Amino acid sequence: MKELTIDYALRATWQAVARMYNEEAKNFETTMAVGFTLLSIDPKTGTPSTALGPKMGMEATSLSRILKSMEEKGLIIRKPNPNDGRGVLIHLTPFGLEKRVDSKNVVLRFNEVVKDSVQEDQLNGFFKVMDTINKLVIDKKIYTKDSKTI
Repeated sequence: MKELTIDYALRATWQAVARMYNEEAKNFETTMAVGFTLLSIDPKTGTPSTALGPKMGMEATSLSRILKSMEEKGLIIRKPNPNDGRGVLIHLTPFGLEKRVDSKNVVLRFNEVVKDSVQEDQLNGFFKVMDTINKLVIDKKIYTKDSKTI
């Protein structure tokens, strides 16, 4: 049997989750990327467009396409940032707020089913491992000048 790597488990699981979210998003005539964007925009004050990409871990070009599509569908509007004359705030429209609720409910349902299927100590261990992996990557502790790669 082939050895299961951490990388493979992360990628395979995320791809399965992403597929599941995209299948569910079709029921709402949208995509997972749009749902994730809706959840990343502050529903009360809006979110600066420059902060949205880093918040979501997306490249600016991909995000620009999503925002353009969302604007065309009437989910968002862009307004000048009153605190920064050069910036733009992304605000949800009333329709965008409705779709945000749908997206939030889909995510909450996923969390509910997983929590019902996994013991609390296992879930806490999962979050601890994910936090450790995240810190190792952010702190650049995996690939250094001294590390040997293939």
